[in-house]
Amino acid sequence: MRRAIVVIPTYNEAENLPLIVPQVLEQDDRLQVLVVDDGSPDGTGKIAEELAESTGRVHVLHRSNKEGLGPAYRAGLTQALELGADVVFQMDADFSHPPETIRTMLAEIENYDVVQGSRYLNGITVVNWPIERILISYFGNWYAKKVTGLPLTDTTGGFRCMRRSVLEGIHLERIRSNGYAFQIEVNYHFLKQGARVKEIPFFFLDRTRGDSKLTPRIGLEALWLVWWLRIADALGRI
Repeated sequence: MRRAIVVIPTYNEAENLPLIVPQVLEQDDRLQVLVVDDGSPDGTGKIAEELAESTGRVHVLHRSNKEGLGPAYRAGLTQALELGADVVFQMDADFSHPPETIRTMLAEIENYDVVQGSRYLNGITVVNWPIERILISYFGNWYAKKVTGLPLTDTTGGFRCMRRSVLEGIHLERIRSNGYAFQIEVNYHFLKQGARVKEIPFFFLDRTRGDSKLTPRIGLEALWLVWWLRIADALGRI
């Protein structure tokens, strides 16, 4: 592996971005960061450009509108492949995904196609969430597993490391969902192509800076997507 690119989507993450990028880069000399900014009005895009200039290991993809997590990740993962990444990470900018776990993922990806961070592999490793949000997430994952048959403890997690070959194999242009649903759909495609997936535990820390992007619409999308995946698969459209 020569180049690993960490895709970080942002919208109004001016407080977090200058803190998390250096911590990501210090995990391994092969790491680079691709910031995908959806036209943040708080100047996140400008901060990303300054980091690119000062580090020489940061790329920036500016998008004019806030279209949601799914479109941002599709654009970022596609750009990472175009930049020649052998391995691609996806993670959030708000420190809910700890940068130090990247080292473990880099070690594990030598033997697997996808290394997936899990909040539920060893019990519930979520910190500072209210109990109602934990329950919604936990039982939402249980529901998604039951409907889709995904052999994962965390089907909606957005912290993962992927080999180039599996990303190319799922045809990102076909992934149309957003939010949590995007993670479920990507996982479904990984397993359909026979990817070797390894889950590893990590402690998910709720953000302390900035605002959450979670909305009820994102949760509702995941409810119907799992049935769409089952039906589309039965009809041979996946």
